[in-house]
Amino acid sequence: MELEELLNSLNITLEEDRLRQLELYADLLMQWNGKFNLTAITDRQEIYLKHFADCLLLNSYPLGETLCDVGTGAGFPAIVLKIADPDLKVTMLEPNHKKVTFLNEVIRQLGLKDIEAVDQRSEDYAREHYEAFDTVTSRAVAAMNILSELCLPLVKVGGHFLAMKGPRGNEELQESANALKKLGGTVNAVDSHELGDQQRLIIDVLKTGQTDRRYPRNYAQIKKKPL
Repeated sequence: MELEELLNSLNITLEEDRLRQLELYADLLMQWNGKFNLTAITDRQEIYLKHFADCLLLNSYPLGETLCDVGTGAGFPAIVLKIADPDLKVTMLEPNHKKVTFLNEVIRQLGLKDIEAVDQRSEDYAREHYEAFDTVTSRAVAAMNILSELCLPLVKVGGHFLAMKGPRGNEELQESANALKKLGGTVNAVDSHELGDQQRLIIDVLKTGQTDRRYPRNYAQIKKKPL
């Protein structure tokens, strides 16, 4: 199935030039994956569905002007969202230097502007960019009680933290209730989507109060003793 046909079947419409950028992105993923192990998904159709269509589920949310993607990996959802909305200012946090090299090559070959890949852990980056972003996203990085401490300190009050989860998302959300309360987050919505044979959950957390400057702690502390 062509990319445009697949997206249309999911009621997602993109302009022709943006579809071409996504196709080039898929080419680069497949070319670089052998040496950098970017994704376990290597079939083009699977990339279209399980990466691109999945990430574009976030396109229906109000993302604001600035977005930070925590643990972006090979650029999901950040690069897909940037292609869909060229006016979005995007920061991708990824502590794996090889993946950052790949991300910079994607930026160069696709001619993307106002997007950067930062070779840094989110808890370190947050100390210099406290509450700097309208939206913070994260996909397949950590359990929700850990992820909340990595992401919410970066979100402006009134902004959103969008966590992309699988079917265990509701269970993770229950386990993160205390963390969200301490970090100034309130659950705004939990949306379920069927994508092929997979259930996808998007947890939309509204930042309703400032995060105490004590957070985020270093990752070893966060992982050992989640809030």
